[in-house]
Amino acid sequence: MDYDKLPLNQILSGDCIDVLAALPEKSVDLIFADPPYNLQLQQELWRPNQTKVDAVTDAWDQFASLQAYDAFSRAWLAACRRVLKDTGTLWVIGSYHNIYRVGAQMQDLGYWFLNDVVWIKTNPMPNFRGVRFTNAHETLLWASRAKGARYTFNHHAMKAFNDDKQMRSDWLLPVCGGAERLRVNGKKAHSTQKPEALLYRVILSSSNPGDVVLDPFFGTGTTGAVAKKLHRHWLGIEREAEYVDIARARIEAINVKPYNEAVFDVRDQKRLAPRVPFSQLLEAGLILPGQSLYFQADRQQLAHVKPDGKIKLNGYEGSIHQVGRQLLAGGPCNGWQHWYFEAADGHLRPIDELRAVIRGQ
Repeated sequence: MDYDKLPLNQILSGDCIDVLAALPEKSVDLIFADPPYNLQLQQELWRPNQTKVDAVTDAWDQFASLQAYDAFSRAWLAACRRVLKDTGTLWVIGSYHNIYRVGAQMQDLGYWFLNDVVWIKTNPMPNFRGVRFTNAHETLLWASRAKGARYTFNHHAMKAFNDDKQMRSDWLLPVCGGAERLRVNGKKAHSTQKPEALLYRVILSSSNPGDVVLDPFFGTGTTGAVAKKLHRHWLGIEREAEYVDIARARIEAINVKPYNEAVFDVRDQKRLAPRVPFSQLLEAGLILPGQSLYFQADRQQLAHVKPDGKIKLNGYEGSIHQVGRQLLAGGPCNGWQHWYFEAADGHLRPIDELRAVIRGQ
């Protein structure tokens, strides 16, 4: 990709639909969109102590009808899909007011849902009138550009946010507040500023250093701030001049650590390593034809290696992965990690160690 054609690490002023139309096709790796929610507030909100709630009453969140909102959603989603790479993904956040309508438009345009993630707020605003449940969550839709498309997902890196277990689709995070909440003259700079912790998970999970992250509703620049810290290129689109000024100052004030690939690249290095066919172990003499392999270090479950690199166990023949899946009743099996060989010292060792020998030659 020729990044010279993109105005990287800049905020572009204007309507996102118009600005997106001027960007190169298939030039962006990741899009995070926090569009207007069309909250349709009918009246002012007051707390029990008679103080007014600082709710979302901005003009940019108001539409004449649901049909007008649908037309707006379809237009910006189509514009985003045009600039998204075939391997790119889109995240959209919303509430019950809009996320279902946005989701339908996404599917109609050809996006393919990968997940819906629920952001559970640890400190949600109460429902002061007591006529509904407190709105304690928002929903994020994560989608690839099309069904079957390859995309970035740093699966192993995200385990760190869930006690080293597979990351869940429910994220427990506080709303933006305290020192992180930007204010102008004591008032919120933006009514729907998102916490950096939320964008940290989005950007870390679905992009890599050097990728281009675009936010078509940039607001006060949370996406750009986090992207900069993680050494991603960023691009923001914002039509409100006051937000542009706030976001630019915010991002310029961030001092980032120098880029070090060994530190900032969280991709699974095993997946990036050169592929090694099991048969190559036979050619190198690390495994011998007729040798026994033991499943999950169990000496009772042994297969025999055939000269063509297949293994045979109890009349079943196939690759190290296929036979492993058979033993796991169809469950996923990485044969390199499940099969063991007997080393010279008599101990069983995973055959993955032999693959590492090939890669090190």
